[in-house]
Amino acid sequence: MCGRVLIDLALTERQQPHQFQIDGPRRPSHAPAMVPIGLAGGPEPLALLLAALFIDALIGDMPWLFRAVPHPVALAGGLTGFLERRLNRERLSEAARRALGALVAALMIGLAAAAGWFATELARALTYGWLIELALLVVLIAQRGLFDHTRAVARPLEAGDLEAARAAVSHIVGRDPAQLDRHGVARAGIESCAENFSDGVVAPVFWYVLLGLPGLFVYKTVNTMDSMIGYRSARHLAFGLAAARLDDVLNVLPARLSGLLLALAALIAPGASPRRAFQVMWRDAGKHRSPNAGWPEAAMAGALGLALAGPRHYADGRLDDPWLGDGRPRAEARDIARALFVFTVACLLNAGLIAGLLLARRVL
Repeated sequence: MCGRVLIDLALTERQQPHQFQIDGPRRPSHAPAMVPIGLAGGPEPLALLLAALFIDALIGDMPWLFRAVPHPVALAGGLTGFLERRLNRERLSEAARRALGALVAALMIGLAAAAGWFATELARALTYGWLIELALLVVLIAQRGLFDHTRAVARPLEAGDLEAARAAVSHIVGRDPAQLDRHGVARAGIESCAENFSDGVVAPVFWYVLLGLPGLFVYKTVNTMDSMIGYRSARHLAFGLAAARLDDVLNVLPARLSGLLLALAALIAPGASPRRAFQVMWRDAGKHRSPNAGWPEAAMAGALGLALAGPRHYADGRLDDPWLGDGRPRAEARDIARALFVFTVACLLNAGLIAGLLLARRVL
């Protein structure tokens, strides 16, 4: 499910609403430009972003910290859950529930944008305010966390412990783990790794580059709302419609960029095929019920010679979706390791794009 891993990376359990010392004058107080403007004489936002990607790759999740203070994603999830419980009443008409869901989405977006603006202004006002921005970037990008959660699925599979593998995969997908054999567990881990490369890495970076912290905060909030109320279930179909559609819109470009990066990463990954990655992505991405998730998933399927997605079981029923890719559906633990190699290279390519933007800004 799109975005579920982001909440799980914020907290250890899925059930909780849920991933230089510079002095200088204050930056001019104006709205973020296409590439946000940094503190005069201090680190540029693109440099902060590169540093954040490096730090996140090193340290990943910080559960010791978020046992003491709430994670921003958990705050957004908690407020979304509270509003949904109070407003999404079954006795209301479908139109009323759609309207209330849209109102909740507008409120959450407004709060997220305001919080991002406040954090930006605070960073401008303080001598070492760039540390605030850096810390928020590290917390809200999920490279290492996603890697670790996916690897946690592979390890018990390699040891033949299917129950432990099912428990691990339940933290990053919404399907019913009891229905999964070892091949289904492996496919679910690979699909989540591919899809959440877009949701947890590329899209947050994309919106920060475009609109600074307000853009990043809005994206993470919308993605969190989608992962909580954007279901097609009877309870959430109307109320979560606005959140789901907003998430679709915000992920249109990042999802396609993610598929491209995964396909390019196959150039380096042993045994992967960049040609098949591009072919399958172009041919099969539109078969996915999500307008966006199919791009990175199809690219990963083609790169590894697998068939992903397909029929699967959720708590509220079975989905008979088409396969992405025409490779083998019987994925194994070793295929998760191959997917993680592709994912790691794609993360490096993503960082390389940021480095290229930073160099171009300095040269031009």
